[in-house]
Order: sequence, then C-alpha cells, then structure tokens
Amino acid sequence: MRLPLPESSITDTNDISVLNGLITTTLDSMKGYEDAAKDAESTQYATMFADFARDRAKVATDLQNQVRNLGGEPELDSGMLAAAHRTFMDLKQAITGKDDKAIIQEVERGEDHIKAKFEDAMNDGDLTPATQAAITETFASIREGHDKMSALKHSMA
Repeated sequence: MRLPLPESSITDTNDISVLNGLITTTLDSMKGYEDAAKDAESTQYATMFADFARDRAKVATDLQNQVRNLGGEPELDSGMLAAAHRTFMDLKQAITGKDDKAIIQEVERGEDHIKAKFEDAMNDGDLTPATQAAITETFASIREGHDKMSALKHSMA
C-alpha cells in the first residue's frame, strides 16, 4: 500500500515542474539570443542580443535557485522541445540568411512564446506564494525583453 504524499510535497512537485518548464524555455531563449548575437550583421544588434542572453541567463539562475529552495533538482540545460524548438529552429534559419530584419522578426516570435509561458505560469493557482513571487519577479525581465523586441520589429516594418 502506497501512502499519499503530504500536501506540501504535492505542491512542491507542481512548483518544481512549472519552474523547470520555465527554466528550459528561458535557456532556449538565451541560446537563441546567443546565436543571434553571433550572426547579426549590425554590431548594435549583436550587442543588444548578447545583453538579452545575459539577462536570460540571470532569469534562469534565479528560477533554478527557487527550485533548489524547494528541495528540487533544477533544469540546467535547454530542452529544445516542441514549440520552443520550432521557434529557435526558425530563428536559426533566419540567422543563416544573416538578414537582421528576419532575425529580429524571429527573435520577436520567440519573445511571444516565452512571454506566454510565463503568463501561463503566473495564472497557475496551485503555486505556492514563494514560487508565484519568484515567477512574477523574473517576468519583469521577460516582459521588458518582449516589449523591446516588439518595438524594434515594428520600427523596421
């Protein structure tokens, strides 16, 4: 006979799962920005993409620390799965063309994806207040990146 898990253990498991999903998506985003920085024609864009990659690394680290605080094992590498994989494969194809406008369009699509993932997590009513706070705090950086890429894309249209 299997004993039921204590309520806090179930909550921690959900929190860890949600956080690890966000970590994977954030690391995918970081790698996408690193690729964009390497292949952008403009040094201005290359510098901006490198800055965003560093910001995403910090977000991932903050979320990893929250997983550790919950007693879990955080994701340490990107997953390149499902929609994130497709998004960043599209980004890679755009980078191969070395067209800054196409790169920015694909980066902005990736930003839409990561913003939606964070918004979904923030709407998860089963998260503990500490996890909810960690996600909300890191979302500020995600939203800022999304808004900057969106504005840049629209300025190039």
